[in-house]
Amino acid sequence: MTAVDPAFARLARIQTARSVLVWAAMILAALTLPALARTERVELGDRWYLVDLPSQARGAPVILALHGGGGDPGQFTRSSGLAKAGTAKGYAVVFPAGTGRKGDRLLTWNAGYCCGSAARKGVADEGFLKAVIADVTARYGLDGGRVFLTGMSNGSMMSETFAARNPRLVRAVAGVSGTMDSGRVVVRGPVPALIVHGTADSRVPYAGGQGDSSLTRTDFASVASVVQAFLAPQPGPLAQTKRRIDAKDDGTAVEVTDWVAGGRVRLRLMTVEGGEHVWPGSRKARLDSGKTREIDATQEVLRFFDGWR
Repeated sequence: MTAVDPAFARLARIQTARSVLVWAAMILAALTLPALARTERVELGDRWYLVDLPSQARGAPVILALHGGGGDPGQFTRSSGLAKAGTAKGYAVVFPAGTGRKGDRLLTWNAGYCCGSAARKGVADEGFLKAVIADVTARYGLDGGRVFLTGMSNGSMMSETFAARNPRLVRAVAGVSGTMDSGRVVVRGPVPALIVHGTADSRVPYAGGQGDSSLTRTDFASVASVVQAFLAPQPGPLAQTKRRIDAKDDGTAVEVTDWVAGGRVRLRLMTVEGGEHVWPGSRKARLDSGKTREIDATQEVLRFFDGWR
């Protein structure tokens, strides 16, 4: 048998001991660190939704995020970044799926006057969203008393419509680049609302009517009419403040108007001057102009929801 150099043997023992300590530290860290957020797809009858859970899901507030017309939950997850940003702040973020003629693609919501086959067929999307809220809160132990809604375009219309008709189910709502049918939809109770809309929106015009590039012949409601609809049931008196954001050389600016009561913002209107039909900050907003860098809609939505959390 070949003799082992004592110095080599001592070095081997030291390296082994160090390896054991490293592995022990890694195991301890794995046991003590909170679990990472996870994404799951949940089938709900003939419909479905995606849910992203925070590290501590039990008792977490819930955000329902509705994709735009022709989009889908996966697309909206990627483009908005809401799942990552929301779960980091302790929200469970739920992406329900609309309906369409091509399976899980090109989906729309029945927001009354828009959009696509969902509106033409009168799909019961309000009932579906209620079922999603009931299912996701029961399934994961989430806080059904702290439910927030947001959406883009057709998803914004659906979010605002649902919140208007179900104020007791919604803690606050945020609509981006989409106006509910304020001529037919009555806001039945006070719901804090954030509205983000561009003045150069060619699909859902800021002033209302049919846009130059609208995907439907609908005469959309104006942003001003939606603002007044959500202000009507708010407890008064409301103090109004204005501020302007114009820090980037991008051809846009944002005028922020707040209506405040009791030290809390009851309604916030973010008018993107020169802004097009986009979710500001979205990776998918492929425009040569009208894509503001003044704000990030995801961060603005979360900041507003935090005020009512």
